[in-house]
Amino acid sequence: MPLQGLCWLVCCRQGFSLLARDHGEKEEEESFELRNQDEHTHTGRGQLEVTLSQPTRTANGTPCLSGVPEEKRSLITQKSKMTMDEDPEVLVKGWLLREVQGGWLRQRRFWFVLTTDSLDYYSGPDRDARRLGTLVLTSLCSVLWPDKHTYKQTGYWSLTVYGRKHCYRLFTKHYNEAVHWACAVQKVIDSKAPVETPTQLLIRDIEENKFNPEVVEHIYDHNPILRYTQSPLYAPLLPFSYGSLHHTHMAGKGYTSIREEAVRLFNCLQQLESAREPIPLIQGILQTCLDLRPLRDELYCQLIKQTSVTNSCVQTQTQTQPNLQLRYWQLLTCMSCTFLPSSCILKYLRFHLKRVQSLSVDPEVESYASFIAQALEKTRGRECVPSWEEIQGLMGRQEILCTVHYPGPGCCQIPITSHTTANEVVKKIAERLGLQDSRNTFALFEQNACWEKAIGGSTIIADVITRFENLSAKDPDSDCQCRLCFKLYCLLDTDNISTDSIEYLFLYEQCHEMVVRGQLPACEDDLLSLAALRLQCLLGDFSALSPYPPLEQLFPAEVVEARALLAPVDPPGCPSFPGGLLAGTLWGHKRRQEQDQRLRARLREEGAVVMSAILERWKALAGYSRRDSMVAYLTIARQWSGFGCTLYEVDFYISSTGSFSQKLWLGVAASCVCLYRQGEAEALESLPIGQICSYGVSDSNTFRITAGDRDLLFETSKLTEIMQLMNAYFSATRRQLGKDDCISMETNPKLHPSLLELPSHPV
Repeated sequence: MPLQGLCWLVCCRQGFSLLARDHGEKEEEESFELRNQDEHTHTGRGQLEVTLSQPTRTANGTPCLSGVPEEKRSLITQKSKMTMDEDPEVLVKGWLLREVQGGWLRQRRFWFVLTTDSLDYYSGPDRDARRLGTLVLTSLCSVLWPDKHTYKQTGYWSLTVYGRKHCYRLFTKHYNEAVHWACAVQKVIDSKAPVETPTQLLIRDIEENKFNPEVVEHIYDHNPILRYTQSPLYAPLLPFSYGSLHHTHMAGKGYTSIREEAVRLFNCLQQLESAREPIPLIQGILQTCLDLRPLRDELYCQLIKQTSVTNSCVQTQTQTQPNLQLRYWQLLTCMSCTFLPSSCILKYLRFHLKRVQSLSVDPEVESYASFIAQALEKTRGRECVPSWEEIQGLMGRQEILCTVHYPGPGCCQIPITSHTTANEVVKKIAERLGLQDSRNTFALFEQNACWEKAIGGSTIIADVITRFENLSAKDPDSDCQCRLCFKLYCLLDTDNISTDSIEYLFLYEQCHEMVVRGQLPACEDDLLSLAALRLQCLLGDFSALSPYPPLEQLFPAEVVEARALLAPVDPPGCPSFPGGLLAGTLWGHKRRQEQDQRLRARLREEGAVVMSAILERWKALAGYSRRDSMVAYLTIARQWSGFGCTLYEVDFYISSTGSFSQKLWLGVAASCVCLYRQGEAEALESLPIGQICSYGVSDSNTFRITAGDRDLLFETSKLTEIMQLMNAYFSATRRQLGKDDCISMETNPKLHPSLLELPSHPV
């Protein structure tokens, strides 16, 4: 019974503590003093010493000073001061709780002492107290600072000190004390000289003697750490801080610590030698380096090690296992096209490639070394790891074919490398189609059945292909597969395009896309004529046997829905709800189902009526050629004053006069920027390009345009696309005025203006 009572008391105390903490009750601080180095000569205490003063009670068996005679108490105080004076290297000392393994107590109280070299803990503060543990502090140690989440869980502020062999997780009830300990430990770590691994020292020796081949070969002969090995690696080749990644955003990806991941990388490298299908393993290794940036240099060093040989071993390896290292060379090729190492490792890598080319008698190895050396000159940071197809091409040092679609059914295949940008693809396609002298400009778009987005001119196309591959892997059954599309971007001159050119076909197809999406304000009669002209262009003269496309590919779906909603959904004389709550709920659900069925029936009826009207107009177009149909189509479309602009949805708009609107279209064209109500042809606001003083992003979703004393603010999710297009139009205007130096260009002069990346706020 006494044991049960004791347990009940402990549980109640813990419960009351948690309750007080959750309700924000202020913690009761113990008194402690902080002393810095300047006060050392005045107080007799050591640097940054923490002294806890609790003279009225005992804690965990520590005796108090109450009841001790005054003479003896003075003697104890003097002895404590003498101890501090005798040990000037002590920076901080005090009681802390430490997490321990085993036993029923999770934390135990120890006396901790921080010196310039280590963090030690003792059984007590006495001079003859037994030292229970030591954590040697080096530049590789790290400190995890106190956080509020741990305090809410445990009731203590915690700090964690990571060392080579040990990890101290310490607790205290006071935030200030925890921060003071963390600052002091971090200061000691920062004061230590950087630790250099044997590999780093040898790299430095090789750099210093790179013009003396005999010394370099002697270094390789007498240091196996630099050469290929089949044995496992037990420590990283480069120095990494001790500590875990559990407290970072990488914790959800299953990573532990940088040092452990470095060792795992080497194990994965060795698995490449016997892997039947190396591409998934290569992708996993590259993904780890993408997530954990410090591992990129480590992986380069490991690959250099596994592809290094000595002069005496070249003939032996070539005769016995000629292809043993080819997988390492293939991975090194993929790395060189994905990430660049730091400057020091880059010098080491280039020296390694030259040395291998001079020693190797294997022409394939020499080809890999030459390919990597060239790739390093072009590589920039990649957003994604290479796709399956790209890795397969890199393993064979070959280009890959990229499929690019045109407006309409056309497409072409362009060979690309890991460094090809969108501007380079646009240039190749424009030259292939004879569009390099066009006044209008072109761009690549990411496109599927639901949306499209312009691709920045400096974007690496291989990254876009990887994104498509990842999306397809997540939803392989989706009908909205992404693709690349080459389209008109800046419409600077739509009147002087030859009707026989492919550029005119692009203009026609892109205009029809706007019509189907409901982004070309026109009356219903014009929309019916446009749909009929589309059928004449696609299929020629009317025939009852012609398999014409569905209505949604000819006519805006919004117009059909609007016609269906004009008719009442409920027929006249519809009965009211029966009495009772349950009966009313069931009847309401049944009524909604009937309304949906009637609405779908109305949509089918209206769709049939619209299609019938389109077919009648199609019959009247007999004899129209394909070109005549396209010309007539664009003649009707040009009646809208905003023809040629690109429309973006605007969620909210407010002007400098205080007026505001919701759900508008922002039209960006070569001559002006306009705001339209969706479906209306007349513009609410129109700003000529020449009057715009500045434009740019105000915050995460707000765009601002300033013209004289007028400010236009609107919220939209298309900020990047709007900024890119306005930059391109302003760049074209500046070039026409002979002010090329105002906005820098990123493309061939024949293809200006390019799709710019960076905003150009002042105009």
